[in-house]
Amino acid sequence: MENLQATDLLFGLDWEAWFSHAGLVAMLGWVVLIFAPRRWPAVTLIPAVIAPVILSIGYAVLIFRYFGSAEGGFDSLANVALLFGKEPLLLAGWVHYLAFDLFVGAWIASESDRAGISRVIQAPILVATFMLGPIGLLLYFSVAKGQRLITRFSPQATA
Repeated sequence: MENLQATDLLFGLDWEAWFSHAGLVAMLGWVVLIFAPRRWPAVTLIPAVIAPVILSIGYAVLIFRYFGSAEGGFDSLANVALLFGKEPLLLAGWVHYLAFDLFVGAWIASESDRAGISRVIQAPILVATFMLGPIGLLLYFSVAKGQRLITRFSPQATA
């Protein structure tokens, strides 16, 4: 990993500070999403909108500042590795994951609430989404499909 000079710091912060700040924003969103009551619409804005927007702004700053002069690209695994060999672009990739995983988690929670999926069932799905992104999404789709099948074939539905 090539380290940039101190003069390449962004807004006076080194890459570890950016990494820490992004992680704190994402963690706040996930804690609110998993543990806070969703009956207060203003609280649900934190994981669904506010934290992802903050992360997206950080991502945009990193991309606009560093992507144009970067080596590498997305046409081969070797070029992706070369692209992410620069700390600010590796950080941008990480912030991209944080923003999108949190947004997807908020969507999962919202859809789960609408479908009547218990918060006890949602919690491990959201943790999986936080830690393993697509696996959490896959779990949600599986549980949601199971919920629809149970509802469709329950004795109350056939009565």
